[in-house]
Amino acid sequence: MNRSGSANPADLVVAMTGGSGAPYAVRLVRVLCRMGRTVQVSLTPSAAQVLRDEMDLEVALEPFDPAPFQEHGPGRVIYHHYQDLHAGIASGSFPTAGMVIVPCSMSTLGAIAGGITTNLITRAADVHLKERRKLILVPRETPLSLIHLQNMVRVTRAGAVVLPAMPGWYHRPRRIEDLIDFLVGRICDQLGIANALAPRWGDEFATTLDQTQWDAAADLEATHPELFEGT
Repeated sequence: MNRSGSANPADLVVAMTGGSGAPYAVRLVRVLCRMGRTVQVSLTPSAAQVLRDEMDLEVALEPFDPAPFQEHGPGRVIYHHYQDLHAGIASGSFPTAGMVIVPCSMSTLGAIAGGITTNLITRAADVHLKERRKLILVPRETPLSLIHLQNMVRVTRAGAVVLPAMPGWYHRPRRIEDLIDFLVGRICDQLGIANALAPRWGDEFATTLDQTQWDAAADLEATHPELFEGT
């Protein structure tokens, strides 16, 4: 586990739990690294399983290899084992610019709503709430039970932002990556990070994409032109 580096108020925390939606988390960390940000990362065993199931990405919790997450930029990933309560992000004295849990499982959401801190991720979330820092929870579940909805209300009242993985369609996405970038862009908006990952409502269609756009988009269209016929 890596506790290297001194506290920096510009650091961001990204945690991954067992809900579906691993591509959102990987894309977010890569975008932040491209922007030169330091990202404090932690993930649960269930998150590692989802990464394997949804992306064929093998991630060991110990030792952890940050290469798949920071391969595209000058930023860096600092990893913390989910049981390491000695990590800086477990304390309010460790300054950050915000925390995102993506995907956020309903179990994790429930723990945060109840103030239960049994691992580093729920502890760090609790820290962000008590320190009045930005905490963004990205659940991906459907349908939602009354318990889920009540927990979302509770964390919202406590100061968190519930940002469900519900990508829009007004930007006319042509590929799955466009939907991923829509959501990642909204997460960055909540963190106060300027981005042009997806066209915005009111902009001229498809004129706002910048250099952080999906890496494989051009290759995909070149190798599978049939997917883009009529678009």
